[in-house]
Amino acid sequence: MTLKEVDSTNTFLKNILSNSKPVPEGTVIMAESQYAGRGQHQNTWHAQPGKNLTFSLLLKPHFISPTQQFDLTRAVSLGVYDALHPLLGGGLKIKWPNDIYFGSRKLGGMLIENMIQGGQIKNAIIGIGLNINQDNYPESAGSAISVKQILQRDYDLKDILSEICSHLEGWYLKLKAGKTDIVRSTYLSRLYRLNEASEYRSNGETFTGTIKNVVENGLLVVERNGTEEQYNLKEIEFLNK
Repeated sequence: MTLKEVDSTNTFLKNILSNSKPVPEGTVIMAESQYAGRGQHQNTWHAQPGKNLTFSLLLKPHFISPTQQFDLTRAVSLGVYDALHPLLGGGLKIKWPNDIYFGSRKLGGMLIENMIQGGQIKNAIIGIGLNINQDNYPESAGSAISVKQILQRDYDLKDILSEICSHLEGWYLKLKAGKTDIVRSTYLSRLYRLNEASEYRSNGETFTGTIKNVVENGLLVVERNGTEEQYNLKEIEFLNK
């Protein structure tokens, strides 16, 4: 389903589910314009109407334990990565936990909202925003970059959406088949700044650290001063080199 304008595709999908209407797994809601797109922890997402991909996908990953829900983040990140890699090549990386980067600039991100009931994930709403054909950004957008800015041409949004859904399904089915180790190791291998000494900030302190791993539950492992520390989202800030 394509909507002309919506506050947030995640919110729209959530509202449909809350009305107790049966919604099939794999349903995709795409918006030409979002006026209240959301990122992690209430961050907002800005996109010019009709220029970028903003969509939400419904999954029903009952087979994933809530304690292992970061595996879904891994699988979704890999699906987006694999769809864009033929276009963008080696400059593409996944920035922990689930942003898509080209070089040191942000191409997009996602917000995954898991609804847990009776000890299992009943529904997962996957909201994805990707910068595709936008060719300028306000200063408030920080390090944003688009596919068009990198490759100097426009791309068909629905073609890219189709590629993302296809690759995402492939990784999702690997999880369903119990190939969790492949999902985890591939996600780690594509991580931004893996094994690179870089600058970070935590608790107001700036330090040089090296990303070494992402543990089972999704915490980031950074080596600093010879010791490995684990960080949750918002406990560590990536600083530009």
